Amino acid sequence: MGTMEDGSEKGLKGHFKEDFSQRTRIGLAPRAGHVNRDTPYKRIATEEAWTFPALVKAQVDYLNSGEAPHDDSLKMAGMFANMPSLQDMLQDLGDLRLAHMDEMGIDRQLLLLTAPGVQVVRPGEGTPLAREANDIAADACARHPDRFSALAAFDPRDVAGSVREIERAIGTLGLNGAVLNSHWQGHYIDEQDYWPILEAIEAMDGALYIHPTAPFNGQHYETRGFFGALGGFPHDVWLHTMGLIFSGAFDRFPKLRLVIGHLGECLPLHLYRFDWMQGNADNRAGLRGGQPPVKLKHPVSYYFQNNIWITTSGCGWEPAIKFCMEVLGPDRVLYAMDYPYQQSSDEVASYDRMAISPAHKKLLMEDNARKVFRLK
Repeated sequence: MGTMEDGSEKGLKGHFKEDFSQRTRIGLAPRAGHVNRDTPYKRIATEEAWTFPALVKAQVDYLNSGEAPHDDSLKMAGMFANMPSLQDMLQDLGDLRLAHMDEMGIDRQLLLLTAPGVQVVRPGEGTPLAREANDIAADACARHPDRFSALAAFDPRDVAGSVREIERAIGTLGLNGAVLNSHWQGHYIDEQDYWPILEAIEAMDGALYIHPTAPFNGQHYETRGFFGALGGFPHDVWLHTMGLIFSGAFDRFPKLRLVIGHLGECLPLHLYRFDWMQGNADNRAGLRGGQPPVKLKHPVSYYFQNNIWITTSGCGWEPAIKFCMEVLGPDRVLYAMDYPYQQSSDEVASYDRMAISPAHKKLLMEDNARKVFRLK
């Protein structure tokens, strides 16, 4: 299947030009596979990216100003801004996106403001841009209520503003949770200064989706071509997720729902080892800059089976999906495509062919998404 997430500018632009540009000009997605148009389930894709002009401009202006600190995530935003066909798809919340969904058999997209989002713009600009993003997303959902749902954007650097915007976006606009594009200049939401944001999401009965961004101080990834999906992206979310667990956040907020993509960034494969080695970080003094030790109430695997859900974005591979459904439970794995970065009708068709029971396939493709994100 085609992908854009190889992490290098040359690879991204070259592959994008080859696989997407020609067909996008005439309003088509990549060539269709044999998608079953009469399935007993709806296909709800739960990690589907979008953006809007004001945010792209703010990112590029800051990047080019000479005022921004070194930030590989911001540099990534500048690279994507120079890919017109990609931007056409990211910024369209109407006919073009719906045509691609129809061609590939996707019934509903869950819209996530694409990485690196609002957390890399000038300080003070992020929360107003998050508010604008959430208004745009809510309008798209209102215009196409059967096709779109959305998660709320927020700028974690502005904790009070984030809390207010999450409450507005979920409580007033009716969005279905919140999306965080992982770290911001090396800060992570497991740091207790940011826990009011987690408290607000739990209180609003929302789900938090952590999406990857370029790793902090990622020169070793970049020089090896591992800046994006080959290494930097999954490792960034790995650190963020494990940080949340070992910070005690899920003990403090036991109803908090966390969703991570790309088959859990390989984390489910290591649950046995995480439990075995838990004492390396659990109840240890001096971690996190010398903070008091945090003693978890449960084994690491408990949090994956009670607080964490994963999506299949970019990983339509039957053996791995079955493994995750077995170790986490069939109710904890959700379908996602990763539009427009990775899209393929052949991949969609592969789900129809998977040797999974009809009940579990309906959970995977539709019912789990409805439950986790409180979709109508």
